[in-house]
Amino acid sequence: MFNLAWGAAFVIVNFALFLISYRLFGRKGLYAWVAFATVLANIQVVKTIEIFGFVMTLGNSVYASIYMSTDLLNEKYGAKAAKQAVWFGFFSLIASTIMMQMVLVFVPQQEDISQEALKTIFGLAPQIALGSVCAYLISQFLDVRVFSVLKRKFPERGQFWLRINGSTGLSQFIDSLVFCSIAFYGVYPIDVWWQILLTTYVLKFMISAAGTPVLYIARTFKFQNTD
Repeated sequence: MFNLAWGAAFVIVNFALFLISYRLFGRKGLYAWVAFATVLANIQVVKTIEIFGFVMTLGNSVYASIYMSTDLLNEKYGAKAAKQAVWFGFFSLIASTIMMQMVLVFVPQQEDISQEALKTIFGLAPQIALGSVCAYLISQFLDVRVFSVLKRKFPERGQFWLRINGSTGLSQFIDSLVFCSIAFYGVYPIDVWWQILLTTYVLKFMISAAGTPVLYIARTFKFQNTD
């Protein structure tokens, strides 16, 4: 029960920091948030917790905020700005991965206490790293594309919720499918694989749906320049 309550607080804090980043820094704050969240989600995913008997990984709430960032950029600044944020996050993920893999190669000093911990966090299996990168690129560009299509078909301000959840619902399913297929297919029995896929997707989408009011708040922010 503690994990459930703490998890709700964790999601609220994630959303609050997302709003603060945008309120303080405007569009640049969204780019920075995408870079930050992309790297942090891949660190948090190493930790597993249990809620209602289901084992799940952390990182879902901050990863969901990446979709929130690109949807908000698409809504207020256009698809080009959203695509730029996707590439920004991709570069951050690749750059941090390369640098941390090089860090692990250094021979640690005899009294070093961090090497094993760093290996646990950053020494991901190749198929998991590949699955993460592929899922990110495919799902994020799909999200931008679908949001743009929905924006043309449902352009009214009151239909913002439809654009958000329509694009996110599809793209996050593809994200979960691509990641689980590359990282876990053949590793677990097919019934366990399906459970991982479905629980991962449902949790991500629930968090994203909960972020809809947050995006409505963010859309009202006004800035003196176009930053």
